[in-house]
Amino acid sequence: MLEHRLRDGGPWRKLLPGVYITVTGTVSAAQRKIAALLYAGPRSVLTGAAAAHHHGLAGLDGTTVDVLVPASQAPKSISFVKIQRTHRMPPQVCVDGEIRYVLPDRAVADAARGLRSSRDVRALVAQAIQRQICSIAMLREELQQGPINGSARLRAALAEVSDGIRSVPEGDLRVLLRRGKVPMPVFNARLYRGWELVAVADAWWKDAGVVAEVDSREYHFSAEDWQGTLRRHARLTAHGILVLHFTPRQIRTAPEEVVAQIKAALAAGRERSRLELTTRPAA
Repeated sequence: MLEHRLRDGGPWRKLLPGVYITVTGTVSAAQRKIAALLYAGPRSVLTGAAAAHHHGLAGLDGTTVDVLVPASQAPKSISFVKIQRTHRMPPQVCVDGEIRYVLPDRAVADAARGLRSSRDVRALVAQAIQRQICSIAMLREELQQGPINGSARLRAALAEVSDGIRSVPEGDLRVLLRRGKVPMPVFNARLYRGWELVAVADAWWKDAGVVAEVDSREYHFSAEDWQGTLRRHARLTAHGILVLHFTPRQIRTAPEEVVAQIKAALAAGRERSRLELTTRPAA
């Protein structure tokens, strides 16, 4: 019966050893995930990018399906399935129909360990924190419990978000400031006059009354966020704050110019009278 249905032009196809799809046409992402779990066994669970997608995280490569299995199990990576044997099978998992996947902190950490670019890891971690999919504390605990191998970029990204970094361009700015020997600001600082929240600034130098904003539609999730950036600029300026605007492209391609403008603004700002603002770190 199998041979008949799997014949050339037949209604079934073999996806993985022992796993067949009973429809023709393009295999969907959900079908690939179900097939991977069927192949890996009843105790298997999706992790990495495949699981992160179910938690609402975007921008990850979906060509490979990462699957956790107990260390004692025997399936091997094959085709689009990457088997990860572990002694740390999660005690709790999420379920969406036939798909089982890990909690968000494990998904983000495992996905980050598989990335080869610091900027990609930074983008993933910042997105998870900004969208409140998981907390810094959850990711830090997962980092401590997980394997050391491949964790350096994740560790660096967590250090950045702990300093208030919430996007890739902000992370690039932080790296640039360190290289340019510019005093480190408070990132995503909440500025108050009394009990009134004036604005949340991308980078804030309190001693000089200077704010640097990283402006990009790509890293704002909606047109409303972009309009909010313009309103924030107006509020900051109305309170006597000097606001500098840089695009992600400027930070990458004209770093010396960006550093020079910030240093000049800081020097000028320190000559002015101090602003009566209270600073609170990123939430």
